[in-house]
Amino acid sequence: MTRLVFIGTPDFAVPSLRVLMQSADIQVKGVITQPDRPAGRDRKILASPIKLVAQEKSIPILQPNSLWNNTEALEWLKALQPDLAVVVAFGQLLPAGIFDLPAHGTLNVHPSLLPKYRGAAPITHTLLAGEVITGVSIMRVDSGLDSGPVVARTKVAVNEEETSGQLEARLA
Repeated sequence: MTRLVFIGTPDFAVPSLRVLMQSADIQVKGVITQPDRPAGRDRKILASPIKLVAQEKSIPILQPNSLWNNTEALEWLKALQPDLAVVVAFGQLLPAGIFDLPAHGTLNVHPSLLPKYRGAAPITHTLLAGEVITGVSIMRVDSGLDSGPVVARTKVAVNEEETSGQLEARLA
């Protein structure tokens, strides 16, 4: 059984977490997500979609403001003894002490065909560039921004009238 830590925040990350939780070969030992933040017109404090999914399954949750120089987060992660970490749209770069800690490293799910459209807003950049093909890349995390070796890719056609939200939902 693979002990896994999931690191992610928005709706885009939810399908990946749900698939991993359903696998008989994977035990999601913990989730790292962004802190609860004000959202909407009334600026009500809301939990991230990933936190809500983790709470449904009583998975331990860590919500650090930053993972950099964060000994509490590092100790929390060490205690879980993860074999692997998976990052999907977390919203922060990970320090080496975090992404190197799992026995088999850390994988990132990124919504573009890397190396195209690294970093933030890859779906928007895909549409603005008029791309007809995009996809999802799974890569090993290293110290750069979406720069590690790609281990898998799936290509997806971009529909002519597709919005960013529609394409994001399909790529998720």
